[in-house]
Amino acid sequence: MRPQQMKHKLVITSVTAAAAAAMLLSGCGQSQSQGATMPAPASSSPSSQTPTASPAPKASGGAAASPSAAAAAGPALCKAANLTASLDDKGGGAAGSVYMQLVLTNSGTEPCLLKGFAGVSLTANAEGGPIGAAATRDDSTPVADVLLAPGKAGSATLRYTQAGNYQDCTRTPAAGFRVYPPEDTASLFLTAPKDACSEAGINLLAIGAFTAK
Repeated sequence: MRPQQMKHKLVITSVTAAAAAAMLLSGCGQSQSQGATMPAPASSSPSSQTPTASPAPKASGGAAASPSAAAAAGPALCKAANLTASLDDKGGGAAGSVYMQLVLTNSGTEPCLLKGFAGVSLTANAEGGPIGAAATRDDSTPVADVLLAPGKAGSATLRYTQAGNYQDCTRTPAAGFRVYPPEDTASLFLTAPKDACSEAGINLLAIGAFTAK
């Protein structure tokens, strides 16, 4: 081969080798660049996602009543602790019976509701138990809501039948009346000496429903 041809072939080979090297470097650089800039794919696994906290449900049973709910419930029933009792015995009588007005006055600082019938019985003293039968209910007066502001009173008609009207009555002295306000287990005592009958089958007393006084 001639020297001129050898030289030409060597130049071509060198150029080809340089081009191949440049392409290789370019490919590596591009591969590295793509690997550095491509974001990592987001995992679809539920465990890799941060859960969003939802508010816990409010318990309905233990929640305190709001002031508006308490106001909507209305005033509480009148209790013996916040009442004073008295008798108005000017109601007259007929056929051996005496009619009186049992008066309960709100001595507290808040309004209260007086509704229904009092429990009334004759008793030997303020601490003693009842003598004979407790008062029966007189339904001639309809039950109504009687709202008592502080200092206000409600009244109910109390009828006492003379013990002497009953031949089989075993008369027993009573010091007065024990009075239970409606729906209350505490009582009040009213001094009013009367004759009671110790027999449970004899009803000397009858009580009507409370009305506004």
